Amino acid sequence: MEAVKADTNNNGAELVRRCRAGDGAAWEEIVQSYSRRIFNLAYRFTSSVEAAEDLTQEVFVRIHKTLDQYDPKQGNLSNWLMRLARNLIIDDYRHRQRNPQNSMADTVDKHSFHLRAVGTSAQKQVERRELCNQVQQGIDKLPPDLRTCVILRDIEELTYREIVDLLAIPEGTVKSRINRGRIELAKILRRMRVVEI
Repeated sequence: MEAVKADTNNNGAELVRRCRAGDGAAWEEIVQSYSRRIFNLAYRFTSSVEAAEDLTQEVFVRIHKTLDQYDPKQGNLSNWLMRLARNLIIDDYRHRQRNPQNSMADTVDKHSFHLRAVGTSAQKQVERRELCNQVQQGIDKLPPDLRTCVILRDIEELTYREIVDLLAIPEGTVKSRINRGRIELAKILRRMRVVEI
């Protein structure tokens, strides 16, 4: 993955320095390296390609405006960018929960960030796409507090400590929500006949 390569080469600070100096190629490298990951996270919370695209764009605008706040001594560029992205996406998610609108889930299939599995048959791709859509529908049915914790732990693979810090809730609450969310998601997927009873 390019993002990992950039950070393992200790290139993050240099990329940020070049961006601050007005180097468009450095900014393009950052966008190319992280856009897929940020879009995927945004999609998990919005269930809409259009909303995820808009949110991804907003995240990159904010990243660009705050590049001068990046301190390589505090961690690598990847961690800083994704922490900022998660905070913005979760803030947006909370705002949408307080101000619900008519939002229908889109399919991710048409989106340019969608990756096709290499060396698989068309039938396998269709089955995989359908399974992904069904799982996303199941995630969408979770209560907001459970949904947030499940996405952050099981999809974003954050540690319990990172989730505690991000959501500002006790670790016991995080663990409880993750456990309840997983149980509820399993029930939902069984009812949808996505998984066997």
